[in-house]
Amino acid sequence: MDKGEIPENANEHCPGPQAETAGKSESCAGCPNQQVCASGAPKGPDPDLVAIAERMATVKHKILVLSCKGGVGKSTFAAQLSFALAGMDHQVGLMDLDICGPSMPKMLGLEGQCSHKSNFGWEPVYVEDHLGVMSISFMYADSAEEPAIWRGPRKNDHIKKFLKDVYWRDIDYLVVDTPPGTSDEHITISSCLAGIDGAIIVTTPQEVAMVDVRKGVNFCKKTGINVLGVVENMSGLVQPLSDFKFIKQLGSSSSVDVTEEMISCLKENAPPEILLDDVFVWSQVFDSSGGGAERMCEEMGVPFLGKVPLDPQLCRAAERGKSCFEGNKCSVSAPALKSIIEKVVASINIKEDLSGGGEKKETP
Repeated sequence: MDKGEIPENANEHCPGPQAETAGKSESCAGCPNQQVCASGAPKGPDPDLVAIAERMATVKHKILVLSCKGGVGKSTFAAQLSFALAGMDHQVGLMDLDICGPSMPKMLGLEGQCSHKSNFGWEPVYVEDHLGVMSISFMYADSAEEPAIWRGPRKNDHIKKFLKDVYWRDIDYLVVDTPPGTSDEHITISSCLAGIDGAIIVTTPQEVAMVDVRKGVNFCKKTGINVLGVVENMSGLVQPLSDFKFIKQLGSSSSVDVTEEMISCLKENAPPEILLDDVFVWSQVFDSSGGGAERMCEEMGVPFLGKVPLDPQLCRAAERGKSCFEGNKCSVSAPALKSIIEKVVASINIKEDLSGGGEKKETP
């Protein structure tokens, strides 16, 4: 039997799209074509890919933000990455690919906003002149508290709509915030979106998170997506001493606030050269005895981008839909994020220079 022409993005040892085991053999696991091959449908080219390619021709760089583990701060990172790139005078689009749990409307201060359709397609909702956002929440006015009870095919169709029907205009960066896992959304975006510059993978330090995050790294390797690097998020709680509350435990069920007494004692006994307003407290929240993300990167041969501490001010910025780079409130997390984002931009620029791409903008 003719096994058919092997797609360029197929896994190693692909049995062929026309083979009886197409989409079902062990070698098909994680392949972007697996669902189509297993369906038994005619294996002709996807007509949507032409429309997607035409629409994406005006997008210069595409970055995926992913993690197989939920709750690691991936969406917070994607939002702040977009704010930072826009702050560098780049034109930025942010695509919220999480159909069931979209976070971007909240994290960018766009709750209650709606996308409108023009002659050019669906219009992103703009946070500012340089930053446009698209989320399922903008297309369904009553979706804020309603669950999206969708099977894979409907999710896939909607993601294709984001790619081919949204009028992104000429933009420098498209940041794609993906949901946890390596399922329908990830397979669809990796197979439909050509020219992805790479993926940023977000994790927390503990092994219970990295067990799943490793799967995200391997997904990228199997689908041919370059791993721009791994970010260790929530890498220790850091906040000013003055923000802490001191509690004295009284037995097993009661306690008393002794903050005033403790701060007074510290002020009286601290060396004169130490100002308590300049003192920050660090605490390891998640167990990193296994070496954390840095060791995982060494083992898996992917870049380690750096650590971002758990900063309550960053959490507040995300809740309020604000950039952590505005003002000085996020003095703990903003410098760490800025350093990581500069590495990502530099990596993409180097790749662009080697391939003979266009001019790049200076990072401030």
